[in-house]
Amino acid sequence: MRQYNEIKTKHPDALLLFRVGDFYETFGQDAIKASKILDIVLTKRANGSSNIELAGFPHHSLDTYLPKLVRAGQRVAVCDQLENPKLTKTIVKRGITELVTPGVTFNDHIVKSNSNNFLASVFISSKTYGIALCDVTTGEFLTAQGGSDYIQKLIQSFQPSEILYPKTNKSEYLDLLSGKQFSFQLDDWVYQSTYAYELLTNQFETKKLKGFGIEDMEAGIVAAGSIIHYLKETRHSKLDHIASISRVVEDEYVWMDRFTLRNLEIFNSNSPHGTSLLDVLNQTSSPMGSRMLKRWLALPLKDEAAINKRLNIVEYFHSNSSYTTDIYNLISQIGDLERLISKLSTTRILPREFQQIENSIEVIEEVKHLLLSSDNRVLKGLSKKLWDCSELKTLIQTTIIENPSVLISKGDVIAARISNELDELRDLRANGKNKLAEIQKREEELTGISSLKISFNNVFGYYLEVRNTHKDKVPDTWIRKQTLVNAERYITEELKEYESKILGAEEKIQVIETKLYQELIEKSFAFIPMLKQNAEAVAYLDCLSSLANFALKNNYARPNINKGREIKINAGRHPVIEQHLPPDNPFIDNDLLLDSETQQIIMITGPNMSGKSALLRQTALIVLLAQIGSFVPAKSADIAIVDKIFVRVGASDNISQGESTFMVEMNETASILNNLSENSLVLLDEIGRGTSTYDGISIAWAIAEFLHQHPNKPHTLFATHYHELNEMTGLFPRIKNFNVSVKEIKNKIIFLRKLKEGGSEHSFGIHVAKMAGMPTFVLNKAGNILKKLEESRSDEINKEQITSSSESQLSFFQLDDPLLDDIKETLNQLEINTLTPVEALMILNEMKGKLTR
Repeated sequence: MRQYNEIKTKHPDALLLFRVGDFYETFGQDAIKASKILDIVLTKRANGSSNIELAGFPHHSLDTYLPKLVRAGQRVAVCDQLENPKLTKTIVKRGITELVTPGVTFNDHIVKSNSNNFLASVFISSKTYGIALCDVTTGEFLTAQGGSDYIQKLIQSFQPSEILYPKTNKSEYLDLLSGKQFSFQLDDWVYQSTYAYELLTNQFETKKLKGFGIEDMEAGIVAAGSIIHYLKETRHSKLDHIASISRVVEDEYVWMDRFTLRNLEIFNSNSPHGTSLLDVLNQTSSPMGSRMLKRWLALPLKDEAAINKRLNIVEYFHSNSSYTTDIYNLISQIGDLERLISKLSTTRILPREFQQIENSIEVIEEVKHLLLSSDNRVLKGLSKKLWDCSELKTLIQTTIIENPSVLISKGDVIAARISNELDELRDLRANGKNKLAEIQKREEELTGISSLKISFNNVFGYYLEVRNTHKDKVPDTWIRKQTLVNAERYITEELKEYESKILGAEEKIQVIETKLYQELIEKSFAFIPMLKQNAEAVAYLDCLSSLANFALKNNYARPNINKGREIKINAGRHPVIEQHLPPDNPFIDNDLLLDSETQQIIMITGPNMSGKSALLRQTALIVLLAQIGSFVPAKSADIAIVDKIFVRVGASDNISQGESTFMVEMNETASILNNLSENSLVLLDEIGRGTSTYDGISIAWAIAEFLHQHPNKPHTLFATHYHELNEMTGLFPRIKNFNVSVKEIKNKIIFLRKLKEGGSEHSFGIHVAKMAGMPTFVLNKAGNILKKLEESRSDEINKEQITSSSESQLSFFQLDDPLLDDIKETLNQLEINTLTPVEALMILNEMKGKLTR
């Protein structure tokens, strides 16, 4: 326990897994936490004059229990035995071999193969925010700096598993992180610019950071340096695979704030069982391609040449489907090279993972041959980025047997004829066991003991077991070692001699195999840069070929990218919604035109559920897909490159920070209006509905007018229920009214979901309530109130008018009484067959109330 306490003191904030024999044990508060998270038994053991809590699990179950602890947000320190217990008579030396956190782990059961597992660090210098992101499982290392909104956007886009920040100004950092990510504080001294600069130059073995384009990014450098510091602190010292750092330049990519990312459901759906754009679009055949595609969606391009370069390859793949299928199928046979390289670099690679590298090299050779056979200049050029690693393939083939053990410690990994000594020891081991069989057969014949058998245990090695019925036949030269209920066990000098030879051979074999395996790892280090470049090229091919396949299956078209000011979409569709519609209910496509001269703002009215919100989102998603280099769900599309996309749709309360729905809505809208650019795309849905009707109309009108009068003339789609906004088209030349049409037949509506010019005067909210199963009483009452409100048309609605309290008493002598007409209309609207007894009584009671007033 003294040894445990000394190690625990060095890592007080980590849950310590302490190796004791064949178990990992936890003690005290760690045991209480572990027992709850892992659902294992919590016991107590004597600790001097007191008791201490204890919970543990078998060491071979580490891969089962460790992921559960990390997913629960625990930092886990793994403490192993550092020496063989057989070779020491004192307490076994122990030490931390790995500190596993949500953002720093190589465990395949924790990280998701199709997603990055980023560790992030943020740093605030004056008003400049810096962020660095590193995935130790792939070697990717990124840094950026900018305003708080940009940092929050990057956090939402890259979704780091863990975020580091300095202890000073904790509240400021927690506000930045929104408290949604697992975070960890580091000492302030770690965030020093000179220390960070030194860490990075040492890591990359350079004198300056100019070659990476980050020399002038002080906040970004400090954030990146803190990550290297943290990796070393968590016992991750072998980081050769992290050989460079990339700058994420804000101006190179489309700006989408965190609200837009959420509202467009690009990475995550806002409903528990919903589907995101990434879920639908990701048809890649390799984990590397999947991770790259996610990064493309997070960082859409603004450069016309770069976008068209991707589109040209997608178009070639799209036009040569059989060729694309061959590429796609080959890539699916390639292992996750990025993560295999990381395991190789950190010497954590397993024998069978070496064989995955060997297989991947072989498949990449076929991919290269296929690219060279293409008549596409870009693809031929891409073949030059695939390095020849046949030397490494041969090295692995000659060093490792065809079906090696899972672990090097299990033996049977290294191939024959690599080491003469190893071959001799293996021969001795095999023949030694044959010799034991000969001894058993000879002793059976000499003693006449027919049931004699030779076995082995860890207590006294090889032994002869004789059943009690034959123990009188045992020779005097045999030495008895153990008595059982039905048998006795003996050893002989001859057995001990062979045991020594065989066990000695086993130990020597393990030593030699381990040594040769380490030599293979060291020889493989030289190929890491080439393997990394191959992995990147394969991921790039995977993304583009999968986008082509997806476009072919779903009838997508190549967009025409231009630097003009017109967005023209012919028969556009929503890429996610159309995937979930049944075959007999196809998605209704729509045309759309936005320009800066005649139709800068489209005011869209229409009933609830008619498809206004879907139309807004699909426009943004079509533009987004075009600017990552993908075909789009439309017959044709001319896309003027946008530099910012803003989407403001339904908000929810932010109760924890004391913000109402309307306050959240106004915050998001203010952020849009204060950050408009010439090439912005703005999509606003139901602005102003969180407050009173007249306030809402006034605010919505003022926002639309602001967007119209703004010198940058941002393209805008404005969906609203405020029909008063239809009047704006007569006052502002670049505002046009459109509506999503419906057809009304016998008090029922059919949603046509087609956008047509002109405004709409009705919302059909009561019809939607009926579709939702609202009680008939409520529907009838709502219909009557709506009729009176529409008839009123005054600025002030008399409350008595709504509640019918001023209506006349019904007189059977006054057949033209308006109250009689009211009751008659109510009776005509009733659907007797669907009316429940309770609803009937409520309607009857309301009629009675009218008569008695």
